[in-house]
Amino acid sequence: MRTILRPARRRAAISLAAAAVLGVSAAAVATAANATGTSAAKAAVGTTAKTAAGPAWSRACDTPAPGMAACNALHVNNVPEHIRALGVTPNATPSGYSPASLLSAYKLPADGGAGQTIAIVDAYNDPNAAADMATYRSQFGLPACTVASGCFKQVNQTGGSSLPANNSGWAGEISLDLDMVSAIAPRAHIILVEATSSAMNNLGAAVNEAVKLGAKFVSNSYGGGDSTYDSYYDTTYFKHPGVAITASSGDSGYGVEYPAASQYVTAVGGTSLRKASNTRGWTESVWSNSSTQGAGSGCSKYETKPTWQKDTGCGKRTVADVSAVADPATGVAVYQTYGGSGWTVYGGTSVASPIIAAVYADAGTPKASVPAADIYSHTSALNDVTAGKTATCSPSYLCAAGTGYDGPTGWGTPNGLAAFTG
Repeated sequence: MRTILRPARRRAAISLAAAAVLGVSAAAVATAANATGTSAAKAAVGTTAKTAAGPAWSRACDTPAPGMAACNALHVNNVPEHIRALGVTPNATPSGYSPASLLSAYKLPADGGAGQTIAIVDAYNDPNAAADMATYRSQFGLPACTVASGCFKQVNQTGGSSLPANNSGWAGEISLDLDMVSAIAPRAHIILVEATSSAMNNLGAAVNEAVKLGAKFVSNSYGGGDSTYDSYYDTTYFKHPGVAITASSGDSGYGVEYPAASQYVTAVGGTSLRKASNTRGWTESVWSNSSTQGAGSGCSKYETKPTWQKDTGCGKRTVADVSAVADPATGVAVYQTYGGSGWTVYGGTSVASPIIAAVYADAGTPKASVPAADIYSHTSALNDVTAGKTATCSPSYLCAAGTGYDGPTGWGTPNGLAAFTG
């Protein structure tokens, strides 16, 4: 068994009561205890809480300055692994949920994504992105997706081959995104578009480039403050009719991030996902460790409410629309060697955004101008999440689960492809 310890960096670390993500079956069951979280608006950078074994999980990216974004990836520390740290270990399963587990939980096809192109937008460069994704896919028996075959492309925000500066924090986000798309849509082509920095104008330019390069599905696992600039960013970067653009809702509990607040994207919240003895075989609840640690949700102060969103407790855009697993205590297996030590586990709504982008790809080319509208037309085709909350708020559905729509999980999680087909 090995223990992963990440270098001390200028970022927040959050402690959980149970530190390990155990076993070859998937992720552990853990609970939060007296943890202190951070976000751009809620806490200072660099605060650290520890158990006897050290921080249980930590934010991959720095807390952003105004006008910047941070990735929503949460790295789980001190993970017991029962395979080799590096490379492929035959007949073994890394800790964290595997592709097979995720496909089972959400009733998805094993060979999805054929004929589709999914883009991942992140900031900075991961120099090991292609090699690490190849290891992940090989370990889990997924088809290869390489530069040589034309399946994988890694470009800068203008589509060029001169990539931005390397960044070990965002490299974790990139590894997570590529692995989740590989897990859910293994037959899809993938474009990784790397922005020069985490400034919203650079990330937005990368979204535009992803669409220019032919992607009909674009995942954004980052967020910054909801602001008066939202409408400008909307029309300049995120308004792409017929393109399914997903954005993670954030990891700091009740409160809204951008671009998840955009009326032109699918805002993706987060759940805790565990095996169960029920008919489905799985159970989900709102992901929340404390009022400042969990799935982002709420009512935008600035963003116009889309016509297809009918909840009555928010006159502006409500976050989220849909959700998937995000709890680091029920996290997913990821392979990362730049800024990481190989096999590891990640959580955060950064898990959920690429999962949903890949589900859209499995379902086929979007028909609606804003594909999020399809979800609102097929709500019975989702797993309704009815338990859990991130805070106490009014109206309560903005931060607490219930029958039907709620902020933290939207209309629910995928239950096959029907809610995403148009």
